Amino acid sequence: MHVLVVQNFDGTGLGQMKTALDEARARIEIVHAHHGDTLPQGPDGYDALVVLGGGQNALADDVHPYLPRLCDLMREFADSDRSVLGICLGSQLLARAYGAENIIGGATEFSWQEVDLTEDGVADPIFTGLPARFPTFEWHDDTFVQPRGAVRLAGNLAVHNQAFRIRRAAYGMQFHFEADRALVEHWNDTFATWLGERQPGWPERHPVEAARFGAQADEAGLAIARNWVATIRV
Repeated sequence: MHVLVVQNFDGTGLGQMKTALDEARARIEIVHAHHGDTLPQGPDGYDALVVLGGGQNALADDVHPYLPRLCDLMREFADSDRSVLGICLGSQLLARAYGAENIIGGATEFSWQEVDLTEDGVADPIFTGLPARFPTFEWHDDTFVQPRGAVRLAGNLAVHNQAFRIRRAAYGMQFHFEADRALVEHWNDTFATWLGERQPGWPERHPVEAARFGAQADEAGLAIARNWVATIRV
């Protein structure tokens, strides 16, 4: 199993996705697109694609000119029946790849929040074994309109489109299910300056919220990661 991972920002990582991929003995190839690594010409030679999050928005082509090509690549993977996973920024890019509108700003969520599965979400294999409502870590300001032909899988009162599937197994997840408590701790250190400016009081809130939601969110996130890996066809 050969999985291409596109990283869009320093300090991000696979988190619980790496656990699930390692369990499947996947060969992981990471492309640091934001540092100028070349994206593959197409999906040949790969079984699946993961596109991670980032601080930029999904329309930041002026600063990150590779984004249009990345959108094309995501669509090429999905249209060739390969599994695709877009997390946060990755979900916004997957929506863009299928012609949907990206909405920049006005959709801020941060810290652990609850999401609700739709009826389609409850029935979808990506959420097998999960309750209809579960906590997960959120960190975003933007959102998207669901692509035409996609199936809406999850939402909440703050952001209508939290998860969708298009084609057989191309999933966009607005929330950071991959971010277990260890990764959130890492982000606290890596992005301490940003958090101090944008999320005052987070150092005090963090341990309280982690104790309340962290264990359940970690369990749900690892289940999602394993379920997505199970969609990969080799």
